[in-house]
Amino acid sequence: MRLHPLPAFTEEIESPSCFTFPFCYEPHLLSVAAADEVRLFLASQGQWKEELQAGKMMGVLVVQHQGSRCFLAAFSGTLGGQTQHDYFVPPVFDLMAPGCHFQDEEERISQINRKITELTARIKPNALQAEMQASLAIMKEQMQRAKAERAALRSRLSAEALAVEEPTLVRESQYQKAEYRRQQQQWKKRVEETEAENNILRTQIRLLQAERQQRSQELQQWLFNQVSFLNAKGEEKNLLQVFHPFAPPSGAGDCCAPKLLQYAYSEGLQPICMAEFWVGASPKDELRTEGNYYPSCRSKCKPILGHMLQGLQVEDNPLLQQHEALVDLCKVLYSDADMVVVSKPSGMLSVPGKDDLPNVADTMKTRFPESTGPMVVHRLDMDTSGLMALALTEEAYSRLQTLFLHRLVSKTYLALLQKPMAEGEQGEIALPLAPDYEDRPRQKVDRRHGKPALTHYRVLDNLNGHALVALYPVTGRTHQLRVHCAHLEGLHNPIVGDRLYGHPAERLMLHAVRLSFENKEFQDPKVFGFENIIEEYGL
Repeated sequence: MRLHPLPAFTEEIESPSCFTFPFCYEPHLLSVAAADEVRLFLASQGQWKEELQAGKMMGVLVVQHQGSRCFLAAFSGTLGGQTQHDYFVPPVFDLMAPGCHFQDEEERISQINRKITELTARIKPNALQAEMQASLAIMKEQMQRAKAERAALRSRLSAEALAVEEPTLVRESQYQKAEYRRQQQQWKKRVEETEAENNILRTQIRLLQAERQQRSQELQQWLFNQVSFLNAKGEEKNLLQVFHPFAPPSGAGDCCAPKLLQYAYSEGLQPICMAEFWVGASPKDELRTEGNYYPSCRSKCKPILGHMLQGLQVEDNPLLQQHEALVDLCKVLYSDADMVVVSKPSGMLSVPGKDDLPNVADTMKTRFPESTGPMVVHRLDMDTSGLMALALTEEAYSRLQTLFLHRLVSKTYLALLQKPMAEGEQGEIALPLAPDYEDRPRQKVDRRHGKPALTHYRVLDNLNGHALVALYPVTGRTHQLRVHCAHLEGLHNPIVGDRLYGHPAERLMLHAVRLSFENKEFQDPKVFGFENIIEEYGL
C-alpha cells in the first residue's frame, strides 16, 4: 500500500471528531504535517523539478490503519507524464495502463486524424476559383455603373420622355441581371469540373470526420461507465450516475480528493482528515499561491464527493452555520421612501443563495415590510463588508440600476494587503475577468473571453507590515478587486484574509467605505475596527 508514516510529534495531536468538509476548511494539524512530509519528498525528486515549479495541486489524506495513523498522498492529473508513481495513490481508473481499451481506441482516433491531415494536404488550390471571382466582380461593377447611369437618365428626362424610354431601361436591367446569372452558372460549371478530384478528397474527409466523432462519443461513454467511485458505505457509482442527468465534465475524477478517498475505501482504511495544497508557480490566468491550502473544486468534485463522503461523519459546512449576529450587524445607515443604504458585515450574502444563509435582501425585507422592495441594485461579495444600496420601490430600482449601468456611481473601498507598498503609489489595473467555470466561484484573468475590468488604486499607509490601499473600481466585475490585487500583473499583493486568492484569515480585509450618486454621499466611518479612518486619510 502507498501508506506513509506521520512525523513522531503528531502522536500528541488529537484526531478531529469529524472528517474534513472539503469545500471550506482550515487544514487540521495532522493534514498540515502530512503535507509538509510530501513537500520534503518532492524536494528530493529532481526529475519533476521543472513541472512542479510550473505548479501542481497535491493532496493528503490522513487515515487510520491497524490502530495507527498514517497518510496517503496524491497529485492532480499526471506527474512526469505518468498517472502512477509508487509514493502516490493510483488514479481512480488508469487510462494509461498497458492494454487498456482507451489507449487502443485513442490510437485509432489518432490514425484517423493523421489521415484527415494527409488528405487535406492533397487538396489543390483551384486557380479558376479566383479567376471566377474576379470576372464576376467586374461584371457586378459594370452593372452598378449602368444602374447609376439609368438612374441619372431617369432624373433628367421629362415625364413624357421617361414613359417612352422606361421599357428600354427595364429591358437593359433585366438583360444584365440575366447575363450575370448565366456567367455565374458557366463559371461554377467550369470550377466544378476542375474540382472533381478535390471533391473526392473532401468526401473522404467528411466520412473520416464522421467516424472520428462516432468513435470519440462511444469512447467517452465507455470511459464514463468505467470510472466508478466508492463511498464509506461500500456503495459504488460511475461517472454517469454521479452527474446524472448532466454530462460529466472533462477530467472528472482526476483531482486529488477522489483519488485519495477511492484508494482508502478500496484498501479498508478509515479517513480522518484531508487537505489539498498548491506547489510551484501560479498559473498564468488563475491565482494559486505556493504552500496555500485550497478547497476541492466544485464543478468536477462536488458531485463526486457528495457521493464518496456518504457514510462518513463530516464537519458541517462553516458557511451554513447560521450566525444571527450577522443579521444584527447589518446596520441601516440611511433610508427614505425610495431607498436604503446599509453596512453589510463580512460573511453575509447580498442576495439569497442555495444554502439559506443570512442575506441582506431578506434582512431588509423584514425591516421594511411595507415597501415593494427592497431590491438589490448592486452586490458585495459574501466576504466583503461595507456599503450597499437597495431600492424600496420599482421606480427607484430602475433609476438606481441605470446609474450603476452608466457608471454614474462613485465607489471607494479600503483594503489591507499582505505585503507593504510604497506610500503614495497610485495607478490603475486593467485585467479582463471571466468566471472559472471549473472552480466556481473563483474568477480568472481571460484576455480572450473576459469582460473588461478597471480599478484605480492609491497606497495610503503601511500598518503592521500591511499596505492600506484605497481602491476605486470603474467596472463592477465579480471579485474584481480581489483578483486585481492578487494577480501577478495587478498589484501581486493579495488582500489579507482572501481564502480564494491569498491566505485565509479571520476575515477578508476589504470594506466598501464610500458610495456616492445623485449628489448624495454615504460613508461608513468604522473600518476593520479603526474609528474615523476616512477622516484620517482624507477619503
